[in-house]
Amino acid sequence: MISLSTVHKSYPPDQRALRSVDLTVKEGDFLFIAGASGAGKSTLLKLLFGAERATSGQVVVGGRNLQSVDREGIAHLRRDIGVIFQDYKLLPNRSVIDNVCFGLEVLGVPRDDRHRLARKLLVSIGLEEREDSLPQTLSGGEQQRVSIARALIHHPRLILADEPTGNLDPDMAKTVFDLLLEANAAGVTVVVATHDLSIIEELNIRTVVLDRGKIIGDFERPRGLE
Repeated sequence: MISLSTVHKSYPPDQRALRSVDLTVKEGDFLFIAGASGAGKSTLLKLLFGAERATSGQVVVGGRNLQSVDREGIAHLRRDIGVIFQDYKLLPNRSVIDNVCFGLEVLGVPRDDRHRLARKLLVSIGLEEREDSLPQTLSGGEQQRVSIARALIHHPRLILADEPTGNLDPDMAKTVFDLLLEANAAGVTVVVATHDLSIIEELNIRTVVLDRGKIIGDFERPRGLE
């Protein structure tokens, strides 16, 4: 599903965000990317959905080499990816329910069908009473939940999540990870960037650790095993 080979990413004038990253994620895996703020977690996720290109090296996602694919190819790839952004990226003039099912609208799914699917997700994250609200009327935690529902609704092959529980209380954070684990159990590949060590320890899942752009650890810890 994902293969990175000797990937470097730098920003002008001389800011090295990723250094010699090698990483393989098989289809159906669940992976945590851990590290302090500024370690390169968000940059790595941006490379995986084509928001940034590596300075050098090879990035392959879903069989596509993102170093050479054109804009149309990136758009096609993103149909199979659900992204949970740290800063939400909700459409300000669209209601909650229309934000959640925007991807289905782009794909031509009929309105009644996409709203039915969106309402089911909104119930699961406790926002069914806010479906007609605009994003700016929601708290940060509520906006994050809308972003999560939007990423899940079209049953993507790959979910990329950047600090998905950063603005959520512990109970809602558990609900979010239950949804991600449910998707993973159905065969979806999930990659989550987080600095929340308590979640990593609780779920006991493979974790790659970044420090100043370089992988310093890759810990295989299957769920249910010590």
